[in-house]
Amino acid sequence: MEYLIMLNGGACVAMDVNTGEILAMASNPDYTPGDLYRGLTQAEVDDYNNRQVWYNKAIQGSYPPGSTFKMVTALAGLQTGEISATERIVDRGTYWVEGIDRERACWLAGGHGSLNVIGAIEKSCNVFFYETGRRVGIDRLSQYASHFGLGKKTGVELYGETKGHIATRETEKVWSLGNTVSAAIGQSNNDFTPVQMAKYIGMIANGGRNIDVTIVKDIMNSDGTTETREEIENFVNKELNLTETSSEDDGLEINPENFTIVKEGMRSVTDDEGGTAYRVFSDFGVTVGGKTGSAETSQEPGADVHAWFVGFAPYENPQIAVVVVIENGGHGFYTADVVKAVMQEYFGTNRTGIDENMSINTENEYFN
Repeated sequence: MEYLIMLNGGACVAMDVNTGEILAMASNPDYTPGDLYRGLTQAEVDDYNNRQVWYNKAIQGSYPPGSTFKMVTALAGLQTGEISATERIVDRGTYWVEGIDRERACWLAGGHGSLNVIGAIEKSCNVFFYETGRRVGIDRLSQYASHFGLGKKTGVELYGETKGHIATRETEKVWSLGNTVSAAIGQSNNDFTPVQMAKYIGMIANGGRNIDVTIVKDIMNSDGTTETREEIENFVNKELNLTETSSEDDGLEINPENFTIVKEGMRSVTDDEGGTAYRVFSDFGVTVGGKTGSAETSQEPGADVHAWFVGFAPYENPQIAVVVVIENGGHGFYTADVVKAVMQEYFGTNRTGIDENMSINTENEYFN
């Protein structure tokens, strides 16, 4: 999996789900700052430009989210009453209603059978979310996506952040039901940055509370005083010319019980044998809520497929959200390995038998 990241490129963001603080952020391919100090040859400059190494994909790369968007559709369906926690929708492998441009298929030939919303998240059932999206409609679906900061700049204190796009009626000359059901599974005109996706997952993990994405813990002045959060935000907004960010309150409220239902589906993805990422996290030791995603870059046959995995942990008391996208990585299952590795570092589950030497070597030059 690490080979795929190096070969294909991608990005990773780890975020505190309670504060919005970015704990780690990476974009690949990258560069060694020391190379700039020694000076680059023209061949190296050309190579760097061709590989877009100056491009911070974590905040500037905008990708269709694929099935990682299905939690938005689930929450919209539950909150509007278009689906319930207990309702079951039958997936026979294909989906068609009058007026859509073509028959849609579930990724599993023959379908998943009868599923409720938790099972649909666990199995990543397209047909369930096609139907949910049809009932909710594109206007409400886009409203809920916006509520989680998707398609809007997060306001992170870095230059060049991309806004991304939410699929709405305005993004097509003629909007169709086919566009709606595609949008419901994270396709159509949806495309978001990894940092937006991290905020979205963080808000699901913390039960819907808005978080302000930041890389600044605090700013201390020379006299020992610290700047207020409002002062920092005002400076950043002016410096980066931000007029609209995802921290704005839209007044939309979601029942905490609906978050519980959706998070249970995400837990099933990693913790139940039928989950799409169970094989990756079955031996982890920390319960994770997660979702795989395979996002097609177009409707053309053989189109590139970006691989996503989004997750939070611990499930019982969430602390961290991690999202990874790998360009042309295929199935999101493979990307789950990267998220697991990041979480292992955070929780220290990959460290065994560490003995710390606390003795002092008085022969060291600093003691002389």
